Amino acid sequence: MVEAIAALPLVLPPTVLGFYLLVGMGPRTGIGRFLTHLLGHPLAFSFSGLVVGSIIYSLPFAVQPIVAGLRAVDPRLAESAAVLGANEGKIFSHILLPLASSSVLAAAVLTFAHTVGEFGVVLMIGGNIPGVTRTLSISIFDQVQNFEYAAANRTALFLIGIAVCALTLVYWRRNAAVTVG
Repeated sequence: MVEAIAALPLVLPPTVLGFYLLVGMGPRTGIGRFLTHLLGHPLAFSFSGLVVGSIIYSLPFAVQPIVAGLRAVDPRLAESAAVLGANEGKIFSHILLPLASSSVLAAAVLTFAHTVGEFGVVLMIGGNIPGVTRTLSISIFDQVQNFEYAAANRTALFLIGIAVCALTLVYWRRNAAVTVG
């Protein structure tokens, strides 16, 4: 059930998730009022709100590789550590996490790359406030709307470069781990 909820952003339209995050973080809900009181400003239409929305939207790109990496670790290693007296925290931090480090790196890189290109959730939560909530994806949209195709091309090529670098890092690390293992 937890994995299904974490994977929801994969199947929900970004605008649906963005709408509910906008409503949930707004001043008319208990959570929104609490967050405004805690932070001193509302999350909606702020950079902080974009970060929260992006994390939630990109969660499946972190959860799925990490879960797969942890499941790939031989459970007998954790059992042996427990028999030798290691507590769950030590087992996780000293055995499971290092053995799943390639998956954790893949999760971080994929989540970052996915977040950089996000459009729907970001537009719903942050709007398009120059210097505050405008992202590269929204910038491309604005450039195309203004018929600035050369600028849109440069921005899009920059995002493609980030994506290629991110995927190269993930595949290089995975191949290095396979070669060593």
